[in-house]
Amino acid sequence: MMSQSISARNKLALAIVLGLAASSIPAAQAQTFSVFHNFSGTSDGANPLNGLVTDGSGNLYGTTSSGGASYNGVVFKIDTSGVETVLHNFNGGADGANPEGVLIRDKAGNLYGTTTAGGASGAGTVFKVAATGGEKVLYSFTGAADGAVPEAGLARDAAGNLYGTTTAGGASGNGTVFKLSAPKQKGAAWTEEALYSFGTGTDGTIPVGGVALDAAGNLYGTTSAGGTFGYGTIFQLAASGSGWTENILHDFQDGDDGAVPYAGLISDKAGNFYGAATEGGTGGGGTIFELTPASGGWTFTVLYSNPGWGISGAFRDVIMDPSGNLYGTTHCDGAYDAGTVYKLKPASGAWTYTSLYVFTGGSDGLYSFSNLVFEHGSIFGTTNQGGANGLGVVFEIAP
Repeated sequence: MMSQSISARNKLALAIVLGLAASSIPAAQAQTFSVFHNFSGTSDGANPLNGLVTDGSGNLYGTTSSGGASYNGVVFKIDTSGVETVLHNFNGGADGANPEGVLIRDKAGNLYGTTTAGGASGAGTVFKVAATGGEKVLYSFTGAADGAVPEAGLARDAAGNLYGTTTAGGASGNGTVFKLSAPKQKGAAWTEEALYSFGTGTDGTIPVGGVALDAAGNLYGTTSAGGTFGYGTIFQLAASGSGWTENILHDFQDGDDGAVPYAGLISDKAGNFYGAATEGGTGGGGTIFELTPASGGWTFTVLYSNPGWGISGAFRDVIMDPSGNLYGTTHCDGAYDAGTVYKLKPASGAWTYTSLYVFTGGSDGLYSFSNLVFEHGSIFGTTNQGGANGLGVVFEIAP
């Protein structure tokens, strides 16, 4: 039976591994790896479970899932010299606890994210943190029809409305896709609506990744379980006059196509979507895939199969540079079973894989659940463990 919390899944995965072990775009060549920040577990936080967002001036923003003054995680800023400032310490009460999703940022510099716990009902929150600090809870999940335990980050439309997923709650307890509507008057409350509740069958269950929007306002995402074969789905929610209609674009079979996608999707200018599965594929360690719109349906193509084992594949979204190259991290494969950073370059009829860095599991970091971000010619990301204090790092890969 699949857990409804990625934290629990991560702990299980890490235990298994430990038991077995006792923006400018960077070039692919001549990469230099360095640790940009070591988390200490006290005031600065510990164990980040996602990546970073940048303001374009070299400052990085993110969350840790634990650590901080109350050990419930923090929202942090790291400047260009690597100095960290904590913008908010989660206290585990009404303000939320244990954020796992990546942040998004508006033009004013405000940060938006989710917590998997805390809030008025203990089922998680959607929050806003100002650029200079100070948190406001926009919504507290009740754990009922509105959803519970949001593990992914958010998407934002032009009107400022927020969209996301929960891994639990909803009509069947298997998660929701929700919309949080921005107030039309200053001081008014945000309004939450569960756009779709996942059932117990072919529509998919337990979405861990977030959603992506297209120009028409349709939403796209993945579920980590359910579907025809029980290994997850890629879905579309199409807006209609009477509500939202779910369309399944791909059912994962745990074959060459992959299985159990925890990552969400990204899109390119042509309307193609890209994502990652943590298991399956010809190598057994997950896949990186493309979904292309076609007449009468969608075409699913595996771009790369990770040769790792079990759930060694990518947990978070891939990113794309202007040349169409994809970048991402894997969790616990590589020469030291500690994870990797990779690049996929499109070529005629195939994609070329390049390993940008292989984690050793020591001072360089261990187990990356990170998306990546480009900033001033470098790639930045996080690891969940490892580093000088064993509590994770922010790393930089420079050309």
